[in-house]
Amino acid sequence: MPRNRTHTESGLRYVEPEERAGALFVQSVEKAMTILSAFHHADGALTLSELAERAGIDRSAAQRMVHTLRAMGYIQRDAQGHGFLPGIRILDHTLDYLRLNPLVRNATPVLQELRKSVRERVDLSLFDDVRVLYAVRLQTKRQSFHTSLVGHSVPTFCSSGGWAILSKLSDAQALDIVERSDRRPFTPDTVTEVQDVMANVEQTRAQGYSLTINQILAGEIAAGFPVLNNVGEPVGAIHIAGSLSEWTPDDYIAKVVPLGQQAARAISQY
Repeated sequence: MPRNRTHTESGLRYVEPEERAGALFVQSVEKAMTILSAFHHADGALTLSELAERAGIDRSAAQRMVHTLRAMGYIQRDAQGHGFLPGIRILDHTLDYLRLNPLVRNATPVLQELRKSVRERVDLSLFDDVRVLYAVRLQTKRQSFHTSLVGHSVPTFCSSGGWAILSKLSDAQALDIVERSDRRPFTPDTVTEVQDVMANVEQTRAQGYSLTINQILAGEIAAGFPVLNNVGEPVGAIHIAGSLSEWTPDDYIAKVVPLGQQAARAISQY
C-alpha cells in the first residue's frame, strides 16, 4: 500500500514494503488489526461489508477475522444486531498502554497541578506523524463528550501541540509531514497553505511555544509546548486550551505560557 494520509490519520501504521515482505511479518495479524482500525471515525455500528471495505480486504477474509475477534471479545454485536462495535476487551489494552507508558505516568501529576493553576483544559498529546493523539485529558465543563475522550486525535499541521512538535523537527521533516497531511480546514481560520503552516512552525521555534486561535474549534485559543525524549526528539506536547470569550491573546500568553513551559520541562526526559 502507498504511504498516504489514510493510513496514519485512520490509526493504521504505515508498513514499509520490505517489512511486509519479511519472513517474520504475519499478514493475518495485519488483517485483524485493519478490521479493528476500521472503526476509527465511524459514527456507529458497522456491517460486515462496511468493515471489509474500510479494512481493504475481501468479505470472506473479513468474516473470518470478525468471527475470531468476536469470539475473543474484541468485537461485539450492536444492540439491534445489525452490525458490529468494538468489544470491551480493547479497554484492557488501553489501560495497559497508559499505565505502562513512562511519559504518561510521569506527566499525569504534573498536568494535574498545571490544571489547578491555569483552570483551563490541559492535555498531553503523543506524536504520531500527521496526527497527535490525546493520552491525558483534564477537562473543563465546556468540553463535549467526544472531544474529552482519551485517544481522540487532531492533525499535527493545525493544532497547538502539532506546531510545538513540528518546531522541534528539522525543516525538511516538518515540511514532509505538512505536505502529506489532509489540510481540509476545521474552521474558516484554519491555516491550510503549506507556507503559512511552516511560517507558524518557525515562529513557534523562535518563541518556544505555539499559540493557535480558531484552528480546530471556533472561539478557542490554545498554547502548545513540546515534550522531548532523552535525545531531544519531540514525542508529544502539552496543550492548554481556553475560550476567546474569556481571554485576550496577550493575557492568555502572560498567564499560561510560563506555567506550560515549566510543565513541559518537568516531563521532558532530555
